[in-house]
Amino acid sequence: MPLGHIDVSEIQQSFRALGISISLEQAEKILHSMDRDGTMTIDWQEWRDHFLLHSLENVEDVVYFWKHSTVLDIGECLTVPDEFSEQEKLTGMWWKQLVAGAVAGAVSRTGTAPLDRLKVFMQVHASKTNKLNILGGLKSMIREGGMRSLWRGNGINVLKIAPESAIKFMAYEQIKRAIRGQQETLHVQERFVAGSLAGATAQTIIYPMEVLKTRLTLRRTGQYKGLLDCARQILEREGPRALYRGYLPNVLGIIPYAGIDLAVYETLKNRWLQQYSHDSADPGILVLLACGTISSTCGQIASYPLALVRTRMQAQASIEGAPQLSMLGLLRHILSQEGVWGLYRGIAPNFMKVIPAVSISYVVYENMKQALGVTSSPGSPSSATGFWISRSLSLRILTMQCLDPGAPATGSQIPSPQLLDS
Repeated sequence: MPLGHIDVSEIQQSFRALGISISLEQAEKILHSMDRDGTMTIDWQEWRDHFLLHSLENVEDVVYFWKHSTVLDIGECLTVPDEFSEQEKLTGMWWKQLVAGAVAGAVSRTGTAPLDRLKVFMQVHASKTNKLNILGGLKSMIREGGMRSLWRGNGINVLKIAPESAIKFMAYEQIKRAIRGQQETLHVQERFVAGSLAGATAQTIIYPMEVLKTRLTLRRTGQYKGLLDCARQILEREGPRALYRGYLPNVLGIIPYAGIDLAVYETLKNRWLQQYSHDSADPGILVLLACGTISSTCGQIASYPLALVRTRMQAQASIEGAPQLSMLGLLRHILSQEGVWGLYRGIAPNFMKVIPAVSISYVVYENMKQALGVTSSPGSPSSATGFWISRSLSLRILTMQCLDPGAPATGSQIPSPQLLDS
């Protein structure tokens, strides 16, 4: 093959690098759409002319492809809601995305439920005196209730996904509309504010379920007959206000968790693309998962002390001899008795569940999208793939230019929607 040319095998290889398998016939169709001299290879001029004369008309097709490409549920509150275009709302694609995310969250939370219960158990019961560690906590829970006890509280943890997602989605749309006013679009800061407010709204409405989850997670064998019995006992003995214990630290924890999570994720992804993405503009799923895992971990470190205080406030009324303290009172008590490390009791199992939770969530989400027939773009689903393959091949041509000074130097182009359909 002449220097500075691309053939069918390189088109297939570039698609494979993006995780897409295409047949020889499909690769030949792509090549034919650009090959003008019948040589079955593409030189620089043919590549350039194709994208100059067949430019992408609707950049939104590219955005649709990646907007909902991953959903990461680590069992915590996903405070920034997913966002859907008007086209996705009209075609009904939005509810399929929400259902896929809910199922992924349910499977992920169930798979990591033992670690979640261990985290809550250590948040409430671990101290300097008993020196409760991961192994000791697991033995204690199994000794008291058997293996099945490791999934206590998981039922309501899964049950609250649906109402929380629905409320958050509706609240997000209304808040965005109120903030936007006469503007056509919202800035990043405005979207963050809207997402945080939507998360706070959803948390306010479903917060009693959070309290019930904590009580059911920490319950002793035979203490409650079920969810309704737990709610009845709390209302009879402690009153309705008990269902909102720990609400303030819970809401305050939204901003550091969501803000740091998003900021770290975008920073890591962009840094990787700048330094290591020499052969593809697509960071790849492993990089995205790694960025999501690290960003979630950073967000948890920042908000964990508030999460611990929230859990202790939710549980303190059910623990004999425990002082009934306010948020500030509990913070002072923990710092005086256990030091700063006391605010991070249970964080080890919390970290341990991040990687399996993210992995399970992603795999289930992608399979659910396929089962529900979720498409990336109602209009032209293939154009986004064309965008990424053009970026990959353009980088190859730019590399060839280093060996062939005759080829003109220019940036990569955006292909037309006909790239794969022609």
